[in-house]
Amino acid sequence: MEKDNAGVAAQEMTMQEQIRFKYWEKRTIIASIVGYAMFYFVRKNISIAMPFMNQELGISKSDLGLFLTLHGLIYGLSKFINGMWGDRSNARYFLVSGLILCALANVLFGLSSSILVLGIFWVLNGWFQGMGVPPCTRLMTHWVKPEKLATKMSLWNTSHSIGAGLAIIFCGYIVTVDWGKYFDASSIFSQHWRWAFLIPAVVVVIVAVLVFMLVRDTPSSVGLPELKGGEPNDKQSKKEQSAEFKAFVRKNVFLNPIIWIFALGNFFLYITRFAILDWGPTMLKEHLHLNISHAGWSVAAFEIAGIAGMLFAGWSTDKFFKGRAARTCVICMSMVTLCLVFFSMLTEHTPVIYANLILMAAGFFIYGPQALVGIAAANIATKKAAATAGGFCGLFGYASTIVSGWGIGFLVERTGWDIAIPALIGVALLSTMIFAFAWNARAHGYQK
Repeated sequence: MEKDNAGVAAQEMTMQEQIRFKYWEKRTIIASIVGYAMFYFVRKNISIAMPFMNQELGISKSDLGLFLTLHGLIYGLSKFINGMWGDRSNARYFLVSGLILCALANVLFGLSSSILVLGIFWVLNGWFQGMGVPPCTRLMTHWVKPEKLATKMSLWNTSHSIGAGLAIIFCGYIVTVDWGKYFDASSIFSQHWRWAFLIPAVVVVIVAVLVFMLVRDTPSSVGLPELKGGEPNDKQSKKEQSAEFKAFVRKNVFLNPIIWIFALGNFFLYITRFAILDWGPTMLKEHLHLNISHAGWSVAAFEIAGIAGMLFAGWSTDKFFKGRAARTCVICMSMVTLCLVFFSMLTEHTPVIYANLILMAAGFFIYGPQALVGIAAANIATKKAAATAGGFCGLFGYASTIVSGWGIGFLVERTGWDIAIPALIGVALLSTMIFAFAWNARAHGYQK
């Protein structure tokens, strides 16, 4: 094993400690996957609920798009701010608190009817959602060596697709239940869309308890040696540690041109991803005339293929590019652009299987870069500022909801999907070109 400041000093561990470390590493990754997947359960449920909110509450597509935009902007800001807190907080408590608060926001949203009140609770949900990635990033960088981070953090990143896919399928069936059989027609509980928020919230609280039982913050929490690199000096005062941390973050995150390239590329990547994920059911229902349950399965197929794409992208980045994530991002986003070109050629008479195959291919390629941006940022900024760097890139990613949320809702309402889809092709191509500027970037910042 390499004797640098990035790896575990194997000679400092007994054989029993190495076995325990592997056990806790696997346990942490699995618990983090399950925990973060649940954030999507109480976030992407709105994608299925939107057509019914439009019908049952009379909320326009522009207003629904504004919900997505405000939620995304607040989420991105929260992810950034919580990233800075997350680097110095106990990940176990941070993660579980975020899940429970998101579940509460979903319950309140599901019981509301006013557009203003719905907007307030969905914005609050956006803030609480920002408590998910930072603790998971902290967990990954404290339990996984940087030379294996692309592979294993890509495995964790499957939680995005697992959570979103399950949420869309699960809620797709929830909203088709005839709730009028169980409640009076005048009751708010007879409306289909509400149950897409109430039932997932209950599920999330149950899983949050399980995650709390499984997760531990760092190796030292269970009496194991820490991975080397980035630990604070115990002899320093808290004020000195804070000043050193701020200086480190300023240099290695905010003034780092490579981090900026990944952040800007992430902005356009997320427009493409969210356009398919958030508007996918509506687009397939209106553009290709699929019923909502079939449309839900089609978007779920996009997510499921994304799982394979993330795993392959992480493995191939470590295997072929020695951790240089930008190269994988360029190749993958080029393929996403091509998939969107093929999708633009579909009509309502095209067999559904073709639409599903194209969406699956797009999911396979888009989720590789989506995972790698956070991984690359964490490795470049090192575990000392991993959550901050991830939050910074995430801020740009979720700022994209100005375009993918309200922007697309506005565009589709006035011009239709025949204009919106070609616009997405240009966005995906722009993301590809931006990532290309980091082609020769270093794999990580530990050698500094």
